[in-house]
Amino acid sequence: MVADFRRRFVVVAVLTVPILLLDPGLRHLLGVAPPPRFPGDRVVLFALAAAVYGYGGLPFLRGLAEELRARRPGMMTLVGVAVTVAFVYSAAVTFGLPGRPFYWELATLVAVMLLGHWIEARSVLGASGALQALVRLLPARAVRIAPDGRQEEVPVEELVPGDRVLVRPGERVPTDGVIVEGRSSFDESMLTGESRPVEKGPGDRVIAGAVNGEGAVVIAVERTGRETYLAQVIDLVRRAQETRSRTQDIADRAAAWLTLVALGGGGVTFLAWLFAGYPVSFALERMVTVMVIACPHALGLAVPLVVAVSIELAARNGLLVRDRAAFERARLLDAVVFDKTGTLTEGRFEVASVVPLADLPEEEALRLAAGLESASEHPIAQGIVRSAKERGLALPTPAEVRAIPGRGVEGRVEDRRLALVSPGHLREQGALPEDPRLTRLFDEGYTVVFLVEDGRPLAALALGDRIRPESFEAIRRLRAMGLRCMMLTGDGRAVAQRVAAELGLDEWFAEVLPHQKADVIRDLRGRGLVVAMVGDGVNDAPALVEADVGIAIGAGTDVAVESADIVLVRNDPRDVAAILGLARATYAKMVQNLAWAAGYNVVAIPLAAGVAAPWGILLTPAVGAALMSLSTVIVAINAQLLRRAGPGREREAPAPRAEPAPAAGS
Repeated sequence: MVADFRRRFVVVAVLTVPILLLDPGLRHLLGVAPPPRFPGDRVVLFALAAAVYGYGGLPFLRGLAEELRARRPGMMTLVGVAVTVAFVYSAAVTFGLPGRPFYWELATLVAVMLLGHWIEARSVLGASGALQALVRLLPARAVRIAPDGRQEEVPVEELVPGDRVLVRPGERVPTDGVIVEGRSSFDESMLTGESRPVEKGPGDRVIAGAVNGEGAVVIAVERTGRETYLAQVIDLVRRAQETRSRTQDIADRAAAWLTLVALGGGGVTFLAWLFAGYPVSFALERMVTVMVIACPHALGLAVPLVVAVSIELAARNGLLVRDRAAFERARLLDAVVFDKTGTLTEGRFEVASVVPLADLPEEEALRLAAGLESASEHPIAQGIVRSAKERGLALPTPAEVRAIPGRGVEGRVEDRRLALVSPGHLREQGALPEDPRLTRLFDEGYTVVFLVEDGRPLAALALGDRIRPESFEAIRRLRAMGLRCMMLTGDGRAVAQRVAAELGLDEWFAEVLPHQKADVIRDLRGRGLVVAMVGDGVNDAPALVEADVGIAIGAGTDVAVESADIVLVRNDPRDVAAILGLARATYAKMVQNLAWAAGYNVVAIPLAAGVAAPWGILLTPAVGAALMSLSTVIVAINAQLLRRAGPGREREAPAPRAEPAPAAGS
């Protein structure tokens, strides 16, 4: 389309030059003496204009026929009628009808319309290139390694699950798979929005379209064709762009009415000037200008261009929109409800506090406890070991380790007989310390274990589900947007209260079973709130469906989360603020475009009709065409400006965690 408009514009521009030189009307208007007459000059002028009309006007005439067949008159109807009326009337004057032809007006009108559509098509292409941009991420060929070790270059379409593929440094991964040899970093920013290269080695998954860094790797193909993550994203973007929305329906209805207004207004303008005593050529020029300038192209593109840019922006940042209507509803949200485990928290234990109960420093107590638990796979043991390593502690090697069924573990560490046991075990032994610091930890819902030596408690370790550092920033951003932040969890009230207090949540709901989460969402909506639910898309499926906007977080490469309206690839709560911010920015751009497209016509149509003629202001058809095209280009450029307001999440460094006041003794 872009090439076609450019080619037609060049041809029409060349033909317009002799028309401008030969047309006596233009020379009379400019006060320039006409060129010497020659036999058949009017026929030559007609032939040139016919070429302009037939070749340059063909796209508009085809569009006119298609719109009339579909009984949906629009922009092409107006332009087609305008250029046809101008040409037919001028031809009739050439062959005997009294009056003045306006061939130069016709030629400049067609030339400017083609130029405008060429520029407009380029702008639209830039604004709606989401699918093309995603498709370009996938290489056409791959290097497959045969069972005998021979390398062969094959089309990506020939790959099947189980094939081994070599990905050299700087190349794009051809299909989803698992690394079986080599180690390298991968740039997945065009697919997930992760700005930093991700280090990966044997056993790690890679996705089609990611750019390999410095090392060659061999991957085993897992998914091909339409099953790959990139293919699913492309399909999701396509469906989201094809889905109609309420805002688009309003714009389309307005464009249809504007077409009728332009046709009726053009006719009224023609009759008004004719009855006022002006020549037919002048009245026709006013009518043609009204029809051209009122073309509802900008109005028709106001919403689709913004949607195209926003869907592309979202997809490039790992924010996948499955339901466009829900995406538009997101601007109306009052509250965001988060699942706790795995969403706001990491779903794994960390040592939040160490309470010394004897003459033993905190870090020494943690080091000994971690050494004792270093060989265990229990979640509490892993949490203690991980916390010790994060503090840079060197772990001693345990010996003679054995489990105390249901109570804990004991063994020898650095020639000391130690045990790590539960409060229940000490209570049975009558050795549970009475300490207000411990009471506080129990009340706040921490899991507490005791480091014991020869039956004497040395220290208490309080463990809790670690809150993601990103959660603090996510809640801050959402509250800054005027949203209420809430939490749903199956954990006990003490745990929920502690997490809610640390994050500064407005409300929390504890001891909620998975099937009860939808009831909580329903109750919130019953209070008049527009609610988004954020969960993992599995246990939270009923709540995601019940919410006004369901957001599945941490979906990874599984983009087909059927219960969610929006799928967030990463397990980063800040993405919730990013997608809701993008939804608001998208709606704002839609309103701006609709206001411009409608407001422009309120001013332009009366000017085209000639209401300012008493003050010497008259718009020619070519000027009307230029203004119409300019309005469409402005709409396209404004849609592109949405990129400035796109997802900005400062991923490189999560906001520093707002630590709660430390527990006594920690």
